[in-house]
Amino acid sequence: MLENSFGLFFYLKTTKNQKEGLRYVYLRITVDGKYIDLSTKRLCNPNRWSTEAGRATGNNEAARTLNAYLDTLTSKVFQARKMLIDDDKHVTAETLKNVLLGKSTEKRTILEVFEHHNKQMEALVGKEFAPLTLKRYKTAREHTQSFIQWKYKVDDFLISDLDFEFISEFSFWLKTARGCNHNSAIKYMSNLKKIVLICVNNKWLKKDPFQGFKLTKKEVVKNPLSREELKRLTEKVFEVERISQVRDIFLFCCYTGLAYVDVKHLKRTDIVIGMDGDPWIDTTRQKTDAPTRIPLLPGALEIMDRYKDDPQCSNLGVVLPVLSNQKMNAYLKEIASLCGISKTLTFHIARHTFATTVTLSNKVPIETVSKMLGHRSLKQTMIYAKILDIKVSEDMKALKEKLRNF
Repeated sequence: MLENSFGLFFYLKTTKNQKEGLRYVYLRITVDGKYIDLSTKRLCNPNRWSTEAGRATGNNEAARTLNAYLDTLTSKVFQARKMLIDDDKHVTAETLKNVLLGKSTEKRTILEVFEHHNKQMEALVGKEFAPLTLKRYKTAREHTQSFIQWKYKVDDFLISDLDFEFISEFSFWLKTARGCNHNSAIKYMSNLKKIVLICVNNKWLKKDPFQGFKLTKKEVVKNPLSREELKRLTEKVFEVERISQVRDIFLFCCYTGLAYVDVKHLKRTDIVIGMDGDPWIDTTRQKTDAPTRIPLLPGALEIMDRYKDDPQCSNLGVVLPVLSNQKMNAYLKEIASLCGISKTLTFHIARHTFATTVTLSNKVPIETVSKMLGHRSLKQTMIYAKILDIKVSEDMKALKEKLRNF
């Protein structure tokens, strides 16, 4: 950034206990009234020095050599000033000195900025960010670190060296070495982009290396349970109690739309009496920290009642005895096989089933479904509405009937 006033001149300086003889030539740089002095490490006889010109007098070789050096130093000061202006940095006597001494740029690194960002985010968890958001950024930093070590054989990477090649190679590495699908890779790339933009906005990086890189997610076709599959799963009797419990928890999510992490942490105190006098879930989504209020359907109430005396639930104060996500999904594969369901059952499928088969297909308005799912925008819920072939069929039948009577 351009200064208001700028000046420089050379002068002879008398050091301590120095009364006669040669004097050292010093450079004084003044910017906006503040100055700094630098030794040129060159000597000159005071009798052969012009205070007004700031140069040695005479035409001998010593004078010519000294003056040529001082001219070169002057040129370097103006070059340093131009560099600071081009980089949109403050021009001060101190910053000019740092440039001349080779200390012009602070060596910031991408992992250092990433870590600083994550620590700030951690301090705001529960206020501005959800715990899962922080977890994703921490994972993104770990991926970035692993990529840097793999690709460049170093522990960190200078921000100033970030370019489009780094971005595109990182994306490719996520999909190959890390085995991320396209949308997961894009999520991690988006996390990195936020860090890069911090660097750009702070003028640590001149150009956004993401320019020209597409961060577009692919639309994923959801595959919820049909009414018939949901009925089959509900009526199936299992001989093993643990499998029966996992089925119940999955069905509870089909009736409430809760994600795995939300049903795992669902406390009995989260069940309240709503304004209609019926039981509701009143909680906050772990992923987005968005409030979620859901009236409990009869099927969900029946499952809750089944575990009201469960020792694990009573000790922990939770609604259902939820296992680890890995174990739950392993049991769900077995459950699908026993029920003759070819779809891969996961808790994402349960949430999709609530959004489509249980609610939207039964004419529950999409605005209501969006609110119960804890979505921050209707656009998120529209993804579910797109896959309702049954709903499309019913709407078109109604239209055909109207056209017949037209």
